[in-house]
Amino acid sequence: MWVGLFKVVENLKIENIIISKQGEESDNFKEFINLIKDKNTNLIIVKKGDYIKIDQYSYFEILFPEENYIKENILNNNSIVAKFVSENISMLFTGDIEEIAEKRLYELYKNTNKLEASIIKVAHHGSKSSSTEKFLSLVKPKIAVIGVGKDNNFGHPNSNVIERIRKYTTIIYRTDKCGEIEIKFNKNEVKINTMLSN
Repeated sequence: MWVGLFKVVENLKIENIIISKQGEESDNFKEFINLIKDKNTNLIIVKKGDYIKIDQYSYFEILFPEENYIKENILNNNSIVAKFVSENISMLFTGDIEEIAEKRLYELYKNTNKLEASIIKVAHHGSKSSSTEKFLSLVKPKIAVIGVGKDNNFGHPNSNVIERIRKYTTIIYRTDKCGEIEIKFNKNEVKINTMLSN
């Protein structure tokens, strides 16, 4: 993961990089921060409750992580969970959160529509440890997108996860079958293009 991220930062002009406070540091993270400084890229550190305005119609709301981190699998379970909203269309980004983080999100937002989204970026590549029934019941996605490598060693996405998602939508895009997935928002419409046919 780090090698690919370094290549992106080294080779693309990036104005802003958004991260959350880290639960633990590593040599790779320190190298990443130094690279950002060398490239004069603006670093934005976010937490639950923050908003990032894109334009007059669109913004990100940061729903997670909280100040008190989940200690179990600290990097995955404290991934940024953010909801992109553009007029009447929304997309929930879930990072690599697992069941323990989904349970916390359910407790935080069960009496709200904060997690409800038109599109979900399925957590943790469709791993069996994520996309629980209760979590999906709050999201109610119309479209699901799964970032997953073809013929990966982990068996992602898990077949039970796919079945749980299908209770809400049959429109599922997977990078192992579709290649690159491009999502365009235009007022109240969503247009999705894929490099390969689904």
